[in-house]
Amino acid sequence: MVVVVVVVAVVVVMVVVLVVAMVVVVVVVLVVVAVVIVIVVVVVVVVVVVVVVVVVAVVVVVVVVVVVVVVAGPNQPVAQPELQKPS
Repeated sequence: MVVVVVVVAVVVVMVVVLVVAMVVVVVVVLVVVAVVIVIVVVVVVVVVVVVVVVVVAVVVVVVVVVVVVVVAGPNQPVAQPELQKPS
């Protein structure tokens, strides 16, 4: 009788340990997946911000160049090589 109780107790303890181990593994996997998702989201946000900043900078440069060319007129770029030739 005592042997049966000991065997049942050992089996119950083993099952509880296995269940706890499985729960711990599942929680660790979920935490790792969550961390990976957060890292991916942060990287995507940083890439989007960098792309937006670069696009805005390019648009600003293009607008400034167009405004300078329109304000300076077509004679200004031609006058600069003429000034450089005598020197």
